[in-house]
Amino acid sequence: MEEGYESRRVSRWEELDTDILVRIFQKFSIFELTSGLAHVCSGWRAACCDPILWKTLDLSHMRSSFIKIPLEPYVYVERRSDEALTRILKLSMNLSGGNTRALIFHFNLFLSDDQLTYTAERCPGLRRVVLPAWNRIKKTGICKAIRIWKDLESLTMPSIANPPYLLTEIAKNCKNFKELKIMGPFEIFFANTLITYLPNLKTLSLRCSAIKREALIKILDGLPDLEVLNISHSYLVEYSVWQPQQKVIVRELDKTILEKASRLKRFLTCMEHQTCVMCQRTENDEGIVRWYKYEEGEWKVDEVSSLHL
Repeated sequence: MEEGYESRRVSRWEELDTDILVRIFQKFSIFELTSGLAHVCSGWRAACCDPILWKTLDLSHMRSSFIKIPLEPYVYVERRSDEALTRILKLSMNLSGGNTRALIFHFNLFLSDDQLTYTAERCPGLRRVVLPAWNRIKKTGICKAIRIWKDLESLTMPSIANPPYLLTEIAKNCKNFKELKIMGPFEIFFANTLITYLPNLKTLSLRCSAIKREALIKILDGLPDLEVLNISHSYLVEYSVWQPQQKVIVRELDKTILEKASRLKRFLTCMEHQTCVMCQRTENDEGIVRWYKYEEGEWKVDEVSSLHL
């Protein structure tokens, strides 16, 4: 009886089947996976390095410890917070073996150029990047990363004042790029730049933003391959004919816009400013939503399933 029991028993943890370990480790967070599991034994390290675990590197729960400052980059990140991020990135890159395909950062996680470059060089096969905070990232840093990410298909980014330098690099280097989400106001200049450099864009999300009405019309006219456009919880802005300096908030889509949008496969809208909490938040925050004021994870929501986190 004793011998039969011993034959059925797994005597040591390192003898546990790797596939079973991987399935267990899939329940762990990035922080748990990088906490030292790989040092237990060779079997555990092999499981920790399995590509399945690193397909998505999700740091959406990690935030920088920072204070706001009046000059660029407008945030000062505390040293230990920066070191903690560097440590997580180095451990993750070491275990992932270049197999990461999606990279997700929190809107209050402020990467430096060095951290971005280090990660880009070790994740050359990325297809999706969610990077809402660019305060500490310079033009040279993001352009270098884009040149590495030849397979990039999807980008979530903040609204920026000078988009040509970025979209030029995407057009040159990312031939499969098809999906863009912009978190922040959408201006005419950005619309014109999109039309010039990314005319084959398939999906665009401008949810929870202040959108210039003219910019929206330009997008509908100038992106012939666009299939999905999300402007949920956004509002349109135009200027008064009689007082050019005065902004007019438009809370309804007119016939011209609806007709132009009818060619799309999906045109996602919600402009219920009387009843929709998210629409009210966008307007109260003047088109730049202060996500930190609201429920954790609300910033991850998108009506387009491929952009939802």
